[in-house]
Amino acid sequence: MTDVLEGLLDEAGAQLDDVVALRRRIHLHPELGLDLPETQAAVLDALEGLPLTVHTGSATTSVVAVLDGDEPGPTVLLRGDMDALPMPEDTGLDFASTVDGAMHACGHDAHTAMLAGSAAVLAARRRDLRGRVVFMFQPGEEGQGGAKVMLDEGLLETASKGAEPVSMAFAIHQTPTIPSGMVASKGQALLASADEFEIVVRGKGGHASMPHHAGDPIPIAAEIVLALQSMVTRRVDVFDPAVVTVAKMRAGTTTNVIPETALLAGTVRTVSASARDRVLADVERVASGIAAAHGASAEVMVVRGYPVTVNHDRAAQFALDTAGTILGEDHAIEMPSPVMGGEDWSYVLEQVNGAMAFLGTRPGGVAPHDVAPNHSNRMVLDEAAMAPGVALYAAVALRWMAEAPAG
Repeated sequence: MTDVLEGLLDEAGAQLDDVVALRRRIHLHPELGLDLPETQAAVLDALEGLPLTVHTGSATTSVVAVLDGDEPGPTVLLRGDMDALPMPEDTGLDFASTVDGAMHACGHDAHTAMLAGSAAVLAARRRDLRGRVVFMFQPGEEGQGGAKVMLDEGLLETASKGAEPVSMAFAIHQTPTIPSGMVASKGQALLASADEFEIVVRGKGGHASMPHHAGDPIPIAAEIVLALQSMVTRRVDVFDPAVVTVAKMRAGTTTNVIPETALLAGTVRTVSASARDRVLADVERVASGIAAAHGASAEVMVVRGYPVTVNHDRAAQFALDTAGTILGEDHAIEMPSPVMGGEDWSYVLEQVNGAMAFLGTRPGGVAPHDVAPNHSNRMVLDEAAMAPGVALYAAVALRWMAEAPAG
């Protein structure tokens, strides 16, 4: 293992200037959702001249680049997501977003740049590769399910055409909440499912001075909000946790009118399929029951989002061992618990063996309690950490191909 990874971190470091330049190009021009033409063009420019077979998507502006080694062997899939978030940027960076209402606040620009850098590193080692590496540049992670779109469009069939099926899939997600250059992961549930709900409480409108002639939905909605919090503490196993957050409330038009309806909306996060089903059912039961007790009704609509992101045990440990080898054992950490964010990488892991790992990108001199996390309008990252990220992408592929049984 040590021989095949020797010099890899230095090779990744040699790519850092190009990786930073690509990241900043993408950061300047963030794009949302499944249609990312400028980002796709930047990726294609970065890959130009490398010995890759490149495919672009038709259902989305994806890029799938295939690198075949000189010898046959396993197929490894590496992924970087490319889309930004619909939010303003207030970082003051020289390369801050030039697009109003769009920002790379989750680091997908860094993921994309690191993956392109790893393609350059691995292409330079093509003669030593025993197998195939597939680079998956994915739009639409932030709610549009771009990974599923790519799977439905034939990602795995493209990856394995004329070669072995994918036997290892690996993704990196940067986070400023971890010290720069550190890698963290775990087996089993790594990230939560991400579902949304909307509750419309329907009462009876009337004059605000005479609530006894109306059926006020607002206190009913408030009672539902509080009951959902109690429901989590009383109904959910603390060792199989859930988060239920009501993030939106809307009712009324003026001060002297009791409205007919009140709206609540929020999210449910769980780390097991069984807890997910139970909690979603409980949300509907609690809302409907409380409304009925007050002579009103509650219509509950649930939109199921990404499933739980479940790392395969062997793959997660493999990624951590590999990180420890190239970065030092003190830079690879096994996480004690999942993170309650969601990821559409979950769709890939439902079909193939693989894992995701977090890469620390905390800027130097920033205390942990002061760091701006992902999805903050002030999120910045230490670009030097992208060299370890490039190295880790490449190392996982190299080591997997070197150690997997032939055939």
